[in-house]
Parts: sequence; structure tokens; C-alpha cells
Amino acid sequence: MNAQKLSKRLETVANFVPTGAVVADIGSDHAYLPCYLIHKGIASYAVAGEVVKGPFESAVGQVKKEGLTEKITVRLANGLAAVEEADHVDTVTIAGMGGPLIVSILEKHPEKLQGVTRLILQPNIHAKVIREWALAHDWAIQDEEILEEDEKIYEILVLQRSSMTLTEPEILFGPKLMQRKSPAFIKKWSREKENWQRVLKSIEGADQTPEIEEKRAELETLLNLVEGVLWDENSKRSGNYPIV
Repeated sequence: MNAQKLSKRLETVANFVPTGAVVADIGSDHAYLPCYLIHKGIASYAVAGEVVKGPFESAVGQVKKEGLTEKITVRLANGLAAVEEADHVDTVTIAGMGGPLIVSILEKHPEKLQGVTRLILQPNIHAKVIREWALAHDWAIQDEEILEEDEKIYEILVLQRSSMTLTEPEILFGPKLMQRKSPAFIKKWSREKENWQRVLKSIEGADQTPEIEEKRAELETLLNLVEGVLWDENSKRSGNYPIV
């Protein structure tokens, strides 16, 4: 991967950036994504934010190497602190972190999001907490994507400023993703189902403490949700069993 050829995961993130956008890429690492966006004529300007000195220095070097110092500003800062009012950022990308960390970044400097109209977020795990945050802060899911790369499955959420309502399954699985039921989606949640079943079986012989009972109820709820989502509609109508 480099500034000209991104990973499948980051290229998918880039595809959701509007043409002409001013982008802040938080946790930019080598600044590959901002460089790619400028090279492809997608972004008009970009800020690459990095909190760790080593990756920050790598990003500075990459931007210089690509000859993009006039189009990309690299800042050593914690999360959205990298964004300044004079940047006029309208799009924020955060990729390659856990969902809870992404939410903590969004919550730490909410004032930095005042001029932002689009968030493109790629959590490695726990996308659910991002959907919960979006519900609570008047951001709506415009689109979602799920993909597999190097035997790992990633979700990408595209948020726009608006209110929305989500059901419990939609919060967990993603409203767009559960409609499409792509192969990556089926694979991810089939794995999760098998894992939950193993955990449920492992606690069957344990002392039935309140904590164990609570865990059992949680797992049974999750299993009911995932079985409902993975059910093939044709099989459902014909009275057959789920596809997993």
C-alpha cells in the first residue's frame, strides 16, 4: 500500500469522500489516504492528524515525498484537536481503530465538528457503539459497507447530519448492511453466532450466579437477533431452516 494504491479498506473509505471536500483524516499514520485523495482530485485540501510522534514524522515525510505540502497539512495532535477553524473541514475520516475509540475521539472535541457535514468511520470492531453515538447526536447513516481483506472483516459507516431511528437489530447489524446481506456480512455474523453458541455452551455447567444468568440472557438475545437476520427469506416462506 502507498499513496497511489490504497488497501481495499482505505480505498472504500476514499470512495465515500465527496468531490471537492476538505478532509481531516484523524489517525492518518503515513498520510496515504489524504495523499491519495489529493492525487485523485477527490479532495481539494486535507489535514492529516496523528497523535504519535513516529507516525506523525512518517506522514510529514510522505507528504513531502508526494509534493503535496501545499495541499496537505500534517499536525501532531490528539484526535480532532488537529482540526482548526481556518481549515474549513467538511469531511472527517477515522479509520483503523475500535468503535469505542472512534466515539471517544468524536466526543472529546465536539466543537471541531461544527462545520463538518460528513463522517466516514471505519471501526475495526464494535461498529454498534458508533451507531448508538450517531443516534444520540443527530447523525444519520447515509450508507454502509462491509468488506473482507486479509482474512479480516471491516465495516465502514458514512454519516450525514440528520436525525434517524433504528431498531435494535439495525443498531447491531447496520440498516443498510442487513438489507444487502453480502457474503462478508453473512460470514461475519455466522462467525459471531458460532462464538456466542460456544460461550453459551461453556457456561451451561457453571454455578448459576446472577452474573451468569445475566450473561446467558444476553447471549440468548444476541442469538435470536442474529438468527432472525441471517434467515433466508425464501426458506422462511417455505418453512425451512436458517441458512446458517
